[in-house]
Amino acid sequence: MTSVALSAGALLAGCNSDEIGSLATNAKANQPVPPKLLAAMVEKNMDLQSPILVRLFKQEAELEVWKQDRTGRFALLKTYPICRWSGDLGPKVREGDRQAPEGFYAITPGQMNPTSAYYLSFNTGYPNAYDRSLGRTGSELMVHGDCSSRGCYAMTDEQIAEIYSLGRESFFGGQKSFQFQAYPFHMTALNMARHRNSPHMAFWKMIKEGNDHFEVTRQEPKVDFCEKKYVFDGVKPPDAKRDPVFEASSKCPAYVIPDEVAQAVREKQQADDAEFAKLVSKGTPVAQLNTGIDGGMHRVFAARVPNGNTGLSEAGPTPSVFNPPERAPGTIPLDHVNPPRGSVTSPDEPLTASLSSSSTRVASAPSGESEGFFSSLARKFGGTASADATAADPTPPPIPAKPKVADVKPSKSAKTETKQASAKPPLKPAVTETAAAAPAPAATPAPAQPAPSLVAGAQPIVSTSSFDSRFSATK
Repeated sequence: MTSVALSAGALLAGCNSDEIGSLATNAKANQPVPPKLLAAMVEKNMDLQSPILVRLFKQEAELEVWKQDRTGRFALLKTYPICRWSGDLGPKVREGDRQAPEGFYAITPGQMNPTSAYYLSFNTGYPNAYDRSLGRTGSELMVHGDCSSRGCYAMTDEQIAEIYSLGRESFFGGQKSFQFQAYPFHMTALNMARHRNSPHMAFWKMIKEGNDHFEVTRQEPKVDFCEKKYVFDGVKPPDAKRDPVFEASSKCPAYVIPDEVAQAVREKQQADDAEFAKLVSKGTPVAQLNTGIDGGMHRVFAARVPNGNTGLSEAGPTPSVFNPPERAPGTIPLDHVNPPRGSVTSPDEPLTASLSSSSTRVASAPSGESEGFFSSLARKFGGTASADATAADPTPPPIPAKPKVADVKPSKSAKTETKQASAKPPLKPAVTETAAAAPAPAATPAPAQPAPSLVAGAQPIVSTSSFDSRFSATK
């Protein structure tokens, strides 16, 4: 299977056989899926190479990986706390605004970056056709490692290694692209009520529709754009001979939404609207707009960063599946991590205390604290570096892997984060197997899977073998 995938990559990218051979030896990009994740797949009736889908929530600072099970529906495989995201709640608008994007994006093999300056990464694909129709600018907006962000979503190196491996295996299984859904928060009636005065509410209601399609069907919603808006699961009318052609800046073509999907979404939205009205009538406090706080950090990481705070993350009353006493899932680079700026409060502040305030919660820090075949595609289609640092993710040309040869991290321009050049880190352990922080109680289990949906339809799933190397953390 690996040989077939490598050959396909060579045909698509026009690479020679020597280069492809060197890409196949990239240890970072070819790390195996950890045993605990493999066991979770067995328990959840999933195959290693079945399709995946990624959802991300800024306020909760969490990234979810969903995977198709053998019934054809997507189920939650694992939730990852986000180490750092920057900007405010709301979509990205222009180059250099430090905003991490929100919306629906498709991640292809060409967007996977094994030569990232931030360990491993994938390009979110911003701007999509909707963003471009509004004149929005920006490039190289990534999900990457290194836990430092000025426009991206930053995980730890160990986390991105896991996520990257899951994406890689889904491509090996035949998935042409996986969907990346980025939200300001979980699209609940309570969160919508709390942010009802936000200038982004119209945009959030629009992407909530896509969230609702996924929630009721547990299928990846088909995404199109017309009249400068999103369209979800649009298909040709019964009497049409051709599929509708959507263009983001043009008038919408004739289309319909399948009855079973439309009815289920309508019922969910009616229930959400009723709950929203009830919460507003009860006087649910309105969240204040950002007053200078730059992004967020999950509390499990903020608790281990000197003077760390969660910023705009976890500002709502919904409890997190992670708690500060837990071991941090990965290595935190304390030499350059940049926790959110802004006023902070007590680390013991209850979650509900920040409902009507833009203050952040401080998390005290305890003392003492080589390449897959996607590289060629990433260099062909990944775009150019931008001023969105750390969105500007250099992709130096691959070189044949040699044992124990240092690979210096590229330095950033004046508009990017200043980082000390360092040798390429050796392999790091799996997040699920080894913790990088001081010993602490075991992590709480992931949330229960959602109930089955209305729509099914499995894709062919191919069995696979795994790889057998991981990284050990050093700084």
